Amino acid sequence: MKHILLPTPAFLRSARRYLKKHPAAGEELETLLNCLSTDPFAPALRTHKLKGALVGSWAASGGCDLRIVFHLAKHNHQPAIALEAVGTHDEVY
Repeated sequence: MKHILLPTPAFLRSARRYLKKHPAAGEELETLLNCLSTDPFAPALRTHKLKGALVGSWAASGGCDLRIVFHLAKHNHQPAIALEAVGTHDEVY
């Protein structure tokens, strides 16, 4: 079952900033989001729990230096993923 993607305003800001810095990464980001909505724990995503200030959130990797921070949620009784941030490793952690 596909998860509904719920981008937060912070995610949208970070996505615009990331794509402005890396204009060729749009397709890579779209692929990562599609994979995330299909199976957030697919081995290719290397999904892992976060600690510290981001405890309760998860991170998924796409490509060499693309990360998405998210948390699992429900939306209208369906599984959802609340997208929190996107960027390079240093930008999101």
